[in-house]
Amino acid sequence: MPLDSYGVLVGTLIGHHRDPPDEQGRWFHVNLEVNAPAGHYRCAVDVDSKQSATGVQWRVLTVHPAQLPLLTGLPAGFKPLAPAANSGALDIVRHPALRPGVGCLFVTLPPWLDRWLARRKLWKSGSNLDAAAALESILVTGGRVVVFGEPFAAGLGVHNVHQNQGDPVNSQWYVENGTWQDGATLVQRPDGQYDVFLSKFTSQSYETDDQGHPL
Repeated sequence: MPLDSYGVLVGTLIGHHRDPPDEQGRWFHVNLEVNAPAGHYRCAVDVDSKQSATGVQWRVLTVHPAQLPLLTGLPAGFKPLAPAANSGALDIVRHPALRPGVGCLFVTLPPWLDRWLARRKLWKSGSNLDAAAALESILVTGGRVVVFGEPFAAGLGVHNVHQNQGDPVNSQWYVENGTWQDGATLVQRPDGQYDVFLSKFTSQSYETDDQGHPL
């Protein structure tokens, strides 16, 4: 069963902050403060699993707007998206713009090589502080920001801003696995391209079946 709801928020980044440290001195999210027509949104981007045995991994890449046609002319606000390849939704495993090895608009490596590169080369691992710093390095206060994820059940906000598939069978989040429902943070650059921050937990597989379950 996929997430209860999914979509994309477009707005202006007016600030960001890390969660206050807990008793162990760790931060769990970078919270983006985003202004949109409906009001002030909080977007909680995961940079730690809250479990010492499960770490976080991340990637930072740049995407040409032609690779994400949904965003061209998309007005500010939250837009619900169906979990499907033709809706504009994101899938870290399957979307051509997000697969490692896509060096330009016209070159795509075989899926098996994409997966190998992602596992061996492109996912970075480190502390929650490293992940937070990587995300913060692309944030531009006052700039256009795009956040994919699940809207809050109450209030204005977006969470599950990370890979939402590949959780193992024994995980409490296994039932939320699904394709074309991954979270991501995109920041538009002056040249029109987007810097993208993707994250996943080390317990999540990067190889999934048509239901988003790990292979």
